[in-house]
Amino acid sequence: MTDTIQQPGYTRQQTVAVLVGSSIMLTMSMGMRQSWGLFSVPITQDLGVSVADFMLAIAVQNLVWGATQPIVGAYADKFGSRMVAVLGTLLYAAGIGVTMAATGTLMLIIGLGFMIGIAMSCTALMLAMAASARAVSASRRTFVLGIISAMGSVGSFIAAPLAEGLISSQGWLIAMVAFIGLCVVMLPAAYFVGSGDGAAAEISRTSTAPDAHLSMKQALIDASRHSGYVITAAAFFVCGLQLIFIAMHLPNYIALCGLAPWLGAAALGTIGAFNAIGCYLLGWLGGKYPKNLVLGAVYVLRSVFIVIYFLVPATPATTLIFAAIMGILWLGIAPVVTGFITQIFGLKYVATLTGIAFFFHQVGSFIGVWGAGLILDSLGSYDRAWQIAVLIGLAAGIAQMFANDKPAPKLPEPSPA
Repeated sequence: MTDTIQQPGYTRQQTVAVLVGSSIMLTMSMGMRQSWGLFSVPITQDLGVSVADFMLAIAVQNLVWGATQPIVGAYADKFGSRMVAVLGTLLYAAGIGVTMAATGTLMLIIGLGFMIGIAMSCTALMLAMAASARAVSASRRTFVLGIISAMGSVGSFIAAPLAEGLISSQGWLIAMVAFIGLCVVMLPAAYFVGSGDGAAAEISRTSTAPDAHLSMKQALIDASRHSGYVITAAAFFVCGLQLIFIAMHLPNYIALCGLAPWLGAAALGTIGAFNAIGCYLLGWLGGKYPKNLVLGAVYVLRSVFIVIYFLVPATPATTLIFAAIMGILWLGIAPVVTGFITQIFGLKYVATLTGIAFFFHQVGSFIGVWGAGLILDSLGSYDRAWQIAVLIGLAAGIAQMFANDKPAPKLPEPSPA
């Protein structure tokens, strides 16, 4: 790391602590989140609930995550990230414990849905991206955020094989115990995410930047009137729908095709491994080219490859190739979205405004995971689900490409980030 990367006002040690803590926290938090689909078959069989019931709990998790993210983001903007991240980690472990004690759909919804949903707001992408964005200079922001996302993406490469191996040999309850162990690893990382809280507060207090005295109310009004922000939030809805459909339903689709159970974990692990490459690549592209074009291209390419995969016969080779391509196009858009919103509105309310956009992402996730489960239960196949995901993905991609990327009127044109 060079001195040009850290944000003025932060020490080198604070920047390193924030970035490393964010990376490890994302590795654990997102790794577990991406692996819940592996628990679908054993939990539904053990508890006697339907696939739609299990997916409803996951859908609630995503909706609660999205609904609480703006609130959590606003708290972190005002008071710092450390307490939020630490308490979120403890709540994550508690939610896993309630899920282990579940005897039916209601407890699944409480533990896997509500509790882990709130925990994700405190420990996952948006909070880590906001804390990291404050710690690095504007000229390197999108690139560095891409690296953070890349480091976090290896979580599914760790958690998915761990879960599948333990589910196959010891049962899903033991796999959940292992996930509590991952929460233990996440706890000190969550503490270090807040290493820059004091520096950020001092910068905000003494700042002469155009957004320094902007109230949150005015920031929200400006965001609602900025067409580029509105389109980005709407396109983020589509992103959530596509990604959760793949993450949660791909293992079940593989099973329906008569392929070996290990392939589901291998596919999720492949997504995680190639996501690291994608985060680095998209972070670099987002710093070099207009971010709206990068985001739009990702949505269009995802849709094209979903069509190809579901039209050809499913085999281990086609599944792993599809997973690799989806991994490249996976979480790498998060640093680009964060950079895009920061470019328009500045840093002061970045956690709040990215949190609101992420709410729409999670509404899409809710519809994607539960809706696909309902379609499968009623029609017996995923055909209608992937067709819907493709159509709205193409529409979102085209709209995003033409989105306004100019800063809000109170801000000057930014240097490339």
